[in-house]
This record gives sequence, C-alpha cells and structure tokens, in this order.
Amino acid sequence: MTAVNLKTAKIGWIGAGRMGYEMAAKLAKAGCNITIWNRTRSKAEPLAAYGAKIADTLSDLADCDMVFTIVSTYNDLKEVLIGPNGLYTANGKGPKILVESSSISLEGSVELREALAKLGTRVLASPVSGNAKVIKAGKLSIVTSGPKDLYEECLPFLNAIAPGNISYVGEGELARIAKICHNVFLGVVTQSLAEITVLAEKAGLPRHAFLNFMNTSVMGSVFSRYKTPAFVNLDFHVTFTPYLLRKDMDLGLDAGRRYEVPMPLASITRDLVQSLMGNGYADEDFSTLIMQQAEASGLELKPENVEVNDGLS
Repeated sequence: MTAVNLKTAKIGWIGAGRMGYEMAAKLAKAGCNITIWNRTRSKAEPLAAYGAKIADTLSDLADCDMVFTIVSTYNDLKEVLIGPNGLYTANGKGPKILVESSSISLEGSVELREALAKLGTRVLASPVSGNAKVIKAGKLSIVTSGPKDLYEECLPFLNAIAPGNISYVGEGELARIAKICHNVFLGVVTQSLAEITVLAEKAGLPRHAFLNFMNTSVMGSVFSRYKTPAFVNLDFHVTFTPYLLRKDMDLGLDAGRRYEVPMPLASITRDLVQSLMGNGYADEDFSTLIMQQAEASGLELKPENVEVNDGLS
C-alpha cells in the first residue's frame, strides 16, 4: 500500500447494500479518497454527496491501494473479484490489500485468500455485527483476522467505520468462525425472545411491559432493546432477511459438522427460519419470527402503538 494516511490512501469499495452503503458513508464522511462500485449504480450514487466517487466499472478500482468488499453471498464475491469480469482477473492487477466483510464460509474464505495471494494481494477477513441503524449510531462491531501487521495497517480505516469496536482474533479465517457463531446466536436468541414474548402476552402481559422488564433485567441486551420496537409495534422494516439468516445458520451447522459439535438448538431454529420463508415472510425482516410463533400459538398479534426506546437513539 502506497500510503496508510486515512485522507490520502486510494480506497475502493464494492457493495452498497444496506450495510455497505452506511459503512462506505462512514469512510467518505471521514474524508477518505473512496471510489464505490455497486452492481446497481443508482444505489451508490447518493454517497457522492459525502465526497465519494462512483465507479462505472470494477476496472475503476484497479489502481486503488486497498479495496473493501461486502456482498450477499460467496458466489457474488467470487464474481466481483476473481470471476471472468472480476476486479483482479479482468485487469491483470488490483489493490494489494483486500478487507473482506461479507458473511462467507470458512472454505470460501480460504479459497479466496489463496487465489488472491497468487496475485500478490493480502486479505484481512473483517465481517461485521450490526445493521444500518447500528452503523449510524456508531455501534457497529468488526471482528477481524489475518496477518497482524496487515491488521495494524488497516486499523485506522476500520476505526473510521466502527470506532473502538474492532476485535482482532488472530491469523487466517478465525474472524469467519466468529461471525458464523455470532449469527447462529442471533437466530437462536431471536426465536427464544419470540417464544417468551408470545407466552407472556397469551398469559395477559402487554408485550411492551414484558419487554421493558426483560430489557432492564440482567437478561436484557443491546440486541433485545433494539428488537423491542419491532416486537411491540410489529414494524418489520428489513434489517436482515430470513434468506440471509438461513444462509448463516447453514454455515453454522456446516461448521458444527466439520468440528464434530452438536448444535440441536441451531438446527431447530434453522428449520423455523425455513418455515418463516415458506409462510410468506421471506421478504420481511427476520424478526417476523414472532408472527410465526404467535400463529403457532393461536394468538393474533396487533401493534400496541407504544413508543419504546430501541437503545440506539
């Protein structure tokens, strides 16, 4: 990398979905020299208001010092990086540092690292925990693994995206297993929270009162508080789809088989997420698990129309 200075290094960015958009905005607002490519260009164009350049083609990123990627699947990632028209294969050159933030398998991460190493590019695996609103609130978390010196070189950029919330966990693909475990827990906890909330309401407790108690108890968490408005007022604007959660639950179960770890709760939750998709909730937020749980319990949920704090505002 020719320069590590936050303001002078040339940064490429691939992926301007819900997460990628807000993460790239953080770097642009920090004054970084950033060029952004997204398959649908119009989704990235508003970032120009923060000083970002919008790329027409992946080739526009070829001479960057480093590139960040955050896309939906490993197949998408391979396509944009090492596919026939990918950043590296189409140009015969590319950034020497890749900071990769997608949720992909251990095997895929190894394959990508090895393929790019042959091209002289070093990879820092850096998946994230949060969503668009979490990023805006400055509470995004990044878990990262790879060469320690590469991590230290990239740290100013990571801190611009998630100030003070960076966890370096070691070499290789350790960040991938950390993120896989995180998202398995996300699914299991959400299903559990849906079950107890439906139980409480069916016994006569208003959802907002029960969840307020939970959130102020030792069992409360940043996550339970964040999901409370969705559970109380049935506002299921998408932060993470059932499809993406199923993908990550499958990655967790695959890892469990690989390492001979039984995961009965994860297995059951994965099937409930599959049912959620089959029951017509595929395009809504995964917190609709509470709707499925209510239907299975003979309970019709209605918005309580109560103002509740999500812990992020």
